[in-house]
Amino acid sequence: MEIELKLLLDPDDVPALRGHPLLAACASTAPSTHKLQATYFDTADLAVRASGASLRVRRIDGHWVQTFKGGDVVSSGLHSREEWESTVTSAQPDLAALRQLVDRKSPWRKLLQAPQLDGALRPVFTTRIARTKWDLVLPEGDEVECVLDQGHLEHDGDTVPISEIELELKSGDPAHLFDFALALQHDIPLQVGNRSKSERGYAMLDPLTAPAAVPAAALDLSRPMGVMQAFRAIVGNCLTQIQSNAPGVVAMQDVESLHQMRVGLRRLNSALGLFNSLRPLPDGIQQELDWLGTQLGPGRDWDVLVESTLPDVISAVPDAALGEVATAAQNEARLKHRDAAAAVDSQRYHRLLLQLARWMQDSDMDDPDRGQSQQLQAFARRVLKKNQRRLARRGNQVRGTDVRASHRLRIAVKKMRYAVEFFQSLYPARRLRQYRGRLTDLQEQLGWYNDVTVADKLLEQLQRRRPVLASSIGFTRGYLHARSRDQYKNIRKRARKLAETKPDL
Repeated sequence: MEIELKLLLDPDDVPALRGHPLLAACASTAPSTHKLQATYFDTADLAVRASGASLRVRRIDGHWVQTFKGGDVVSSGLHSREEWESTVTSAQPDLAALRQLVDRKSPWRKLLQAPQLDGALRPVFTTRIARTKWDLVLPEGDEVECVLDQGHLEHDGDTVPISEIELELKSGDPAHLFDFALALQHDIPLQVGNRSKSERGYAMLDPLTAPAAVPAAALDLSRPMGVMQAFRAIVGNCLTQIQSNAPGVVAMQDVESLHQMRVGLRRLNSALGLFNSLRPLPDGIQQELDWLGTQLGPGRDWDVLVESTLPDVISAVPDAALGEVATAAQNEARLKHRDAAAAVDSQRYHRLLLQLARWMQDSDMDDPDRGQSQQLQAFARRVLKKNQRRLARRGNQVRGTDVRASHRLRIAVKKMRYAVEFFQSLYPARRLRQYRGRLTDLQEQLGWYNDVTVADKLLEQLQRRRPVLASSIGFTRGYLHARSRDQYKNIRKRARKLAETKPDL
């Protein structure tokens, strides 16, 4: 199993890295530099990539080495994956040798055993790299291989630059990789690298494809898991959603990436709250998560106004001539997207990822006193019942058109829904289906009401900045206010209905 932390750096910062005192202090040998050329192989229909693996042949000091990697799991730049390696006699893969290496129970055994694979492999892209390697012994005794890769990827005449650091743990505690990385980042601008060279190479095959929005992946917990083991899985799932949508937010090519990244952040905060009694988050990290929320929120709020709320009004009242209002709101949304992109591309964001990952790696999370010995399902049942009681209380507090009460109820519904989604794999699907459906229904109703409340505040801001649109904006606010009064009656009914329903735990 290979455990490696990948960090990206600007080529202009390479001299600062080479001369950094940490490398000199921890190096057990003098650094060495080699030129590496590697070719990645796959079939015409990219069967190797589809299986979640990569296959390369690399030339090192005049001889050839083939490497097969699979099952890359990434969190905050930390890559964990299976790896098999052997020497070969030429620049072509030797599948017979790989079949001898890969365990019979491996999920990639079937791929390698397919007889049609032998004649179907072809080069897909190439890397040309100058690699400088330091063998390090960290202060705690961990043995780490630090490599600096400078070069590029090639495909069909196009190139993509590579400038990155890889910290591979040879022995010791993965948490200390993050300590070392954070110390380096204090002096050198470094970003977390979640994409391997193979992923970046495959992206070159279709360069016009924009970063896609990524919803939360399915979470599969098992009853034998300890509570802290489940906690790591849940937080890792949330972090994956956050980080997977970061490229789309930085590129500003769609609105859905920002939405999904914000959802991932809210899921993460909800998960941290559920386990707070066992694993409280340090205040400093929570403050940084709150900062990230303030950077993502405004862009999403303006998107909802532009993409949903205003179109509903225009559709219902086509003669209202709200085109200029929509254009002005769209310009505001664009500015807020720039702010979000700048935040996600900042060193502050990447330092937050490293700090959070370091905290998650703490060995004391496996201490039985922190809940490792508890039965996961018993813990889940207790958490869900506690959230249900809070939800019922807040549902009963909804009176008249109390905006504050509806907001508190919406937060409670959202937290309960996330909790159900986190733990639902511990129960038969039918047990929670009806309850989850009612949660979703109420959340949608409350979400619409919240969107209208937020829209009113945004339109008020727009009205101050663009007095010429005061009449059109005033009409829009009045229309939405009237609609929200009618909608609130449905919210009260659904809240009471959900308060009377209990999840089958």
